[in-house]
Amino acid sequence: MDSNVRYMKQLANCRIVNISRKGLAVELYTAFHAATGSTIQVENDDIGLMEGIVCWNKGGRLGIQFRQNSKSVAQVTAYFRHFHHEVIPVLKS
Repeated sequence: MDSNVRYMKQLANCRIVNISRKGLAVELYTAFHAATGSTIQVENDDIGLMEGIVCWNKGGRLGIQFRQNSKSVAQVTAYFRHFHHEVIPVLKS
């Protein structure tokens, strides 16, 4: 999912590579500096505008924990209800 992240005056394009009900991981297309513990915004067409806290920033990827308020819980719940599709592994052990 193509998205944007915003931190202070920085804006960068990114791709959501993992999402859960508590947070997400994004892969950045450009250099982006956000310290662990910083408040950040993620904007996506399916989810909307979400605010979260940077949990980690490593190798061009960010881990972001959503702010747990009623708006973010409703947005993530709606996303999982309407847009998210489980990926079933092709190979079985």
